[in-house]
Amino acid sequence: MAGGNTRSLLVHLPELIEVQRLASHGAKGLVRVQELTMVRHKDLSLPVLAIEFGSQDPKAPVFFLTAGVHGLERIGTRVVISYLKTLTNMAHWDPSTKALLSRVRFSVIPIINPVGMYLGRRSNGNGVDLMRNAPIEADHKSGISIAAGHRISNHLPWFRGVEGSGMEIEAKAMISYFEENFAKSTSVVALDVHSGFGAVDRLWFPYARTKQPFPNLREIFQLTHLLDRVYPHHIYNVEPQSGSYTTHGDLWDYLYDRRREAQGSTFIPLTLELGSWLWIKKNPRQLFSALGIFNPLLPHRTSRILRRHLHLLDFLLRAAAAPEAWSKGHGILHDAEEVERMARARWYNGIAA
Repeated sequence: MAGGNTRSLLVHLPELIEVQRLASHGAKGLVRVQELTMVRHKDLSLPVLAIEFGSQDPKAPVFFLTAGVHGLERIGTRVVISYLKTLTNMAHWDPSTKALLSRVRFSVIPIINPVGMYLGRRSNGNGVDLMRNAPIEADHKSGISIAAGHRISNHLPWFRGVEGSGMEIEAKAMISYFEENFAKSTSVVALDVHSGFGAVDRLWFPYARTKQPFPNLREIFQLTHLLDRVYPHHIYNVEPQSGSYTTHGDLWDYLYDRRREAQGSTFIPLTLELGSWLWIKKNPRQLFSALGIFNPLLPHRTSRILRRHLHLLDFLLRAAAAPEAWSKGHGILHDAEEVERMARARWYNGIAA
């Protein structure tokens, strides 16, 4: 349990209380909980928790779901909690859900940055933006704004950390957990939930650091094609993150490159970027609240967001459990060269391989 005043947590970090409750009362024999690290800030002592469902086979395919990297973006954690509630309740009585989970390892870190969420700010307790914290530089340095990551001061947003100081404890805990637990998995699909950019919901894939095409472009295209077929009226813009902006220090770029260098199994890291500008357009008063820029504030709008993305999370869990439907050489589109050509035409203006 979190150290410190429970009453204070109920006021400032109710999401952690809810995660702990889910971890304690999950489907019997299905839920496993691991404390990755304890983050301390002044008199606070808050855990980073991983919750696992399903297969314990180290070679099993994985769906890795994360949120709460930026403390202000609480809606991402709430979306994840909403899905955890649905899945846990389904697993109590539905044989098909139990059968699905027997074939896939489902792992969730609902709050990567608990101190930041408690304090109501983007960064962690040291003022570091965890999604700018990895030791990786963007290719296109000229023209990149301060929002891409900087080392000027931790009093400014998007601070990467002091050069040479290493990664923050929260980032290291997530990376260590990933590499220690999923090293032998046949495939890994990851989804990191954020908010605060654009008026539509976007599914981003790497890279964040370069405009060069993503090496696993065929798999991304086939996964997208599968999503389009299963949910032809879905709401998501699927695109490379670099099409919107590039950044230094992206954790998923870092993890992807490390796994690729180790010649590990297929790894597809995705980011769900919830389009908060639409909430602001509908309720302009949200501009006068730090939370309002990143989260829906009206109860009916929050409820809509919490149910809106359940289909996507369920699709990705099922896709992770059946990588043969989209992985290289086994996808529903069989001509590899044609898949590559279509992907580059769709996302990279037809840049040749």
